[in-house]
Amino acid sequence: MAEKHEPMKLLPLIGRILFSFIFILSGFGHLFGQGADYAANAGIPMAPVLVPVGGLLAVLGGLSIALGYKPRIGAWLLVIFLLPVTFSMHAFWAQTDPMMKQMHMAMFMKNIALLGTALVIARLGTGPLSLDGRAVTA
Repeated sequence: MAEKHEPMKLLPLIGRILFSFIFILSGFGHLFGQGADYAANAGIPMAPVLVPVGGLLAVLGGLSIALGYKPRIGAWLLVIFLLPVTFSMHAFWAQTDPMMKQMHMAMFMKNIALLGTALVIARLGTGPLSLDGRAVTA
C-alpha cells in the first residue's frame, strides 16, 4: 500500500534539480564561454586557468546534487566555487557606479543564499529519490 504523502517525496528531488540548474548551466559557460575575459577585466589573476577550474567545480557539484550521487561532496565543491567567486567578482562595496553597485549587491546576495543552501546539503544530504538511494537525516 502506497504511503499517504508519497508525492511529498518528490519535493527534495525537484528542489535539488532547480538548485543545481544555475551551477550546471553557468559552469559550462565558465568552461567554454567568455568568462575568463570578464574575470581578467575584473582583475582576477590567472583567469584563463581559474575560470575553467571554477566551471568544472560548478558542473560537477551541480550534477552531483541534481542526481543525488555523493551530494555532500558535490555541495562542498559548490562551496569551494562560491566563496572566491562571491567575494572577488561581486564586491559591490567597491563599486562607485550606483547601478553597478546594485547589480553586484544582488548577485552577491544570490550567491550567499546559494552558499547557505550548499552548506545545508553538505550537512543533510539530498533526501530520498537519489542515486545514493537513501535519505540522510540529521
